[in-house]
Amino acid sequence: MTDPFLLAAIEEAERGLGEDGIPIGSVLVHDGAIVGRGHNRRVQRGSTILHAEMDALENAGRRDAAFLPRVHALHDALAVRDVQRRRRSLRHSPARRWREPVVHGEEQWLASRGVQIRVIQDARCIALMREFMQRHPALWAEDIGE
Repeated sequence: MTDPFLLAAIEEAERGLGEDGIPIGSVLVHDGAIVGRGHNRRVQRGSTILHAEMDALENAGRRDAAFLPRVHALHDALAVRDVQRRRRSLRHSPARRWREPVVHGEEQWLASRGVQIRVIQDARCIALMREFMQRHPALWAEDIGE
């Protein structure tokens, strides 16, 4: 794989797993550079909303209102949850994602609002998630709302 942004998102996912959390990473890209990166910290911080995308946005820092509509891409993992899809649709930021094939997101909903989506079936990411799902089925079920 040669996509440096996807690699950075996977590194974030691995960082989350190393913290005994859910291995989902995200990077926010603007003008060809990573401006925010993060990983799911719901377990580590006891948070209800600190998904990888939210962590990446938080780590991008305070920006003016014109910033997010100009964001080039948000590279992230797995299915988009309601709170994430609403944040993206409000700002119309493009998304590029990869995900475990058994998880179904809201790609159609995002696409209907002008968000360009590219699903990348990355073997490293798929293996990381499959291993996590097998080792921590209860935590995985909680994270996806089952």
